[in-house]
Amino acid sequence: MENKSQYLFTSEVVAPGHPDKCADIIADSIVDRLIIEDSNSRVASEVFVAGKHIIIGGEVKSNANLSNEDYIKIVKDALIKIGYDGTSSFTREQCLHPDDIEVQVLLNQQSPDINQGVDQNSGEIGAGDQGIMFGFASSETADYMPAAITYARMLSDKVYHYALNHNHKLGVDIKTQVTLDYGNKANFENCKPQKIHTIVVSAPSVESMDITEVRTLIQGLIDDTGLPTDLYDPKDTIIHINPTGRYVNHSSLHDSGLTGRKLIVDSFGGYAPIGGGAQSSKDYTKVDRSGLYAARWLAKHIVAAGLALKCNVQLSYAIGVARPTSLSVDTFGTYTSVNDDVLSTFVLENFALTPKWITDKFALDKPSAETFLYADVAARGQVGQSDYPWEKLDELEKFEALK
Repeated sequence: MENKSQYLFTSEVVAPGHPDKCADIIADSIVDRLIIEDSNSRVASEVFVAGKHIIIGGEVKSNANLSNEDYIKIVKDALIKIGYDGTSSFTREQCLHPDDIEVQVLLNQQSPDINQGVDQNSGEIGAGDQGIMFGFASSETADYMPAAITYARMLSDKVYHYALNHNHKLGVDIKTQVTLDYGNKANFENCKPQKIHTIVVSAPSVESMDITEVRTLIQGLIDDTGLPTDLYDPKDTIIHINPTGRYVNHSSLHDSGLTGRKLIVDSFGGYAPIGGGAQSSKDYTKVDRSGLYAARWLAKHIVAAGLALKCNVQLSYAIGVARPTSLSVDTFGTYTSVNDDVLSTFVLENFALTPKWITDKFALDKPSAETFLYADVAARGQVGQSDYPWEKLDELEKFEALK
């Protein structure tokens, strides 16, 4: 008798054209501009996108004095790069047009009460806020990311880049979702997915396209994405493409967007806890950002070194205090040569993990087109992209020495 056992896990991804991602990308475009002009800029600029209105609020301390017109240009340039450039075949009522936007800037100076704890006379950087961060890694994929979010990202990237180049057919407000079947809980715990069970893709199409044409087009993109053939069988996988049958109206005209509302999309797709604080909109002294990068770097090294099949690293900080207030390593019982206690002690003894150490390690105060831009990170996901500095396995030998 055929074994029908299942153990399902799902992750979703949104493309840069999703209103929440638009808010993240605009916020981090501001971070990029300020830090590039003044590397000591302190930024927490939240963005709310609703209809044609874009509201920028929060705090800034910087020698880069941007005018209201500068902020409007940053917003418009970001939207044009995302794909809302006014050249698509969608009408002004169906999706956002860059010439129609209205930008309101409500930025204040950062409180001196915070600043006195962050920029310390010793040259050390105190944490820009209290909070907890989690970094995760898994042996399920080559980039040590969980499988479901990896494949959902691959699908999102494929459909999004097609939409950018064929905006007479598709829009950029795209969502994807992948459900993996592990067969049973033991396979899930040991990072052994058995097959892709379900794929969901929602992409706006111009009104003149019949739903059958849309589904045929997107099915071809799914098949051409490069999903692993041992997991993806188009004849066996359940596939939902634009399941409501009509998806024409899109963008912030039809769904508002807010900075930091896609934390699970930005991180590990629900496979691991999240700290709760967003990365986008914040400078590198804010440990919601830098702490995530450090925790991911540590977890990835532990798994890549063969010390565990998967790993979760938690960090916590107190505002104005440089050293983390806690660190823990959890390998979910999958460790090999040394246990979680030894791994936690090793990390604490070998890596300072202060905001300054993290900043210097990954050059977080030096975003550039040649290295990384925070706006690009906001668009692609905060972790899991091999070209990010915090994804480099540059100290693997140190971890492998524990084996």
